[in-house]
Amino acid sequence: MAQSPCAGVLPVTVGGVRLSEITPGRMMSIAPYQGQEAALSEALEAAHGMAWPGPGRMTGRAEARALWFGRGMAMLIGPDADVGLAAHAAVSDQSDAWAVIGLEGEGAAEVLARLCPLDLRASVFKPGHTARTELAHMAASVSRMGPQDWQIMVFRSMAGTLVHEMETVMRRVAAR
Repeated sequence: MAQSPCAGVLPVTVGGVRLSEITPGRMMSIAPYQGQEAALSEALEAAHGMAWPGPGRMTGRAEARALWFGRGMAMLIGPDADVGLAAHAAVSDQSDAWAVIGLEGEGAAEVLARLCPLDLRASVFKPGHTARTELAHMAASVSRMGPQDWQIMVFRSMAGTLVHEMETVMRRVAAR
């Protein structure tokens, strides 16, 4: 029987911070072929209503989003990628490869700050910003979805470790 990456370990609420699993739908990595960035952005706009994201940014909306995922790569989250994108980019289904976690509530940024080296101040890392980073010694994607709302992605095999590390820090922050 298929299980989600965080089945049985989430949700967790400590103090005013909640950690929960997000079911994002389809996740497709998109890497433009050399010289095809502009054409890909146009095709993405026509097919999905969003432009190619700039470095450290997201485009789209909650149900269909393009998330910058490193140099020359984005993750299309939500819909199946339009088949026309393959003319301009390598497109690969990553849906089963990632655990997607939501962290929300007052103090969520304080929890993340103890686990990753990013400057998470609201004046620097604003809603719509995203970064690939280290999070508790794991490769991760961290995105600010709202003022106190974060999305964290790690490889599926690291889901249990992520939940353990996050819950430990949530308890320490709450104890202060």
